[in-house]
Amino acid sequence: MKKNRFSILLIVSLFLAFLATAALAADKGVAGKDKDFIKKAASGGMMEVELGQIAKSKGQSQEVKDFGNRMVTDHGKANDELKTLAQQKNVPLPAKLEHKHQSKVDKLNKASAADFDKKYMTEMVKDHKDDVEDFRKATQKVKDPEVKAWAEKTLPVLEQHLQQAKEVAQKVGAKVK
Repeated sequence: MKKNRFSILLIVSLFLAFLATAALAADKGVAGKDKDFIKKAASGGMMEVELGQIAKSKGQSQEVKDFGNRMVTDHGKANDELKTLAQQKNVPLPAKLEHKHQSKVDKLNKASAADFDKKYMTEMVKDHKDDVEDFRKATQKVKDPEVKAWAEKTLPVLEQHLQQAKEVAQKVGAKVK
């Protein structure tokens, strides 16, 4: 009788230890809103790189080509950092652009060469305004310390992009709100 109780107690204890270990391993991930921020930032970053590639080849002015090159470089670096962070946090990143980001890429891909610079820079000002706002909110609301640190590190670069986008937009006669 005592042997059976001991055996049952041992099995229950091992099971509880297993559950505790599994819970700790699962806890390595991040909360839902933090995951949403990571995924949105990943898709937005991929879009910036893709649009930057298009701007480098389709842009008419050197300023637009240079801005596109900066988008490829800066967002490519941020994307790599985010990819590493997401892997550490067990957050699967999107393999392709979100629909709204893909629509922007498609729209700018179809723009005529004569209209491309204005349309691209208008989009870059709007997009970077949104990005700066999203990243500012993330620095306040994200719970995970590493994700928050990445957002804090990336925000000043996005603010520089916004300022540069406004300047280039003005030079090419784009509509800036």
